[in-house]
Amino acid sequence: MRKAIRSRLPSYDSLLANRWLRPLATWLHYPNLWNINRRSVAGGVAAGLFCGLIPGPVQMLCAASLAILFRVNLPVALLATLYTNPLTIVPLYVVAYEYGAWAIGQGGEAAAPSVVLPEMHWHDWNVAVMDWMALLGRPFLIGLPLLALTLALFGYVGVRMLWRIRVIYVWRKRVRFAGKVP
Repeated sequence: MRKAIRSRLPSYDSLLANRWLRPLATWLHYPNLWNINRRSVAGGVAAGLFCGLIPGPVQMLCAASLAILFRVNLPVALLATLYTNPLTIVPLYVVAYEYGAWAIGQGGEAAAPSVVLPEMHWHDWNVAVMDWMALLGRPFLIGLPLLALTLALFGYVGVRMLWRIRVIYVWRKRVRFAGKVP
């Protein structure tokens, strides 16, 4: 599996050949950004899950920045942001609102305000989203980072556990196979 993933990753030289990435070459040369190991992949998943809830088109830029800052797997961090899409973002934001309402003690009494968005053009979406977020208030603004941290934590721990289970399985399989060979 590692070989298949590594064959699809760009080489450092190919990154330097890209004129848009050349200014970032000093930051992109850290080996852990491209290594496929338990810590690096788990950190990349955590960075991607955390940044996936950021509204707007800056999710991947934020995930790349966190991956470079914490020196975790960059491609995994970028791919992990893709769990949010037009079908999943609204349910995730509802969960974030409820999580925030629960965290500040407004569990059952706070009902989400009804939001009716007027017909808008593509250049007006940012203002409309900010107005919508202002209507949701404190529960949403507290719940969104809490949900992002929770997802990142579960993603990190989950990848580490699954990786460890896989390693133990391979070790035991190797031991069983070595015991049967004369």
